[in-house]
Amino acid sequence: MIKSYSFTTLNEFIILRQADFPYAKGELSSLLYHIGVAAKMVNKKVNKAGLVDILGEAGETNIQGEEQKKLDVFADQNFIAALRASDERCGIITEENKEIIT
Repeated sequence: MIKSYSFTTLNEFIILRQADFPYAKGELSSLLYHIGVAAKMVNKKVNKAGLVDILGEAGETNIQGEEQKKLDVFADQNFIAALRASDERCGIITEENKEIIT
């Protein structure tokens, strides 16, 4: 017999939990939604990593002096884009960038 699992998507969880806070204006929900979108994009690349040339060195170093990996750079760019799209942030700091992104 195959075991059945019940799961809740991130979007469902956000919607359900926001109802617990009637004073909430949706800023955190929006931010979490955009982070989830970026995570899905990175996951899609990871699943196809060997096919889309996303593995290996990127040819740069990060602020800690470590060699950047192509996947790290891709993830960094996608999370930055998602956070910018959310309009719910003041600044973004990542280990792949030397400066704060406002």
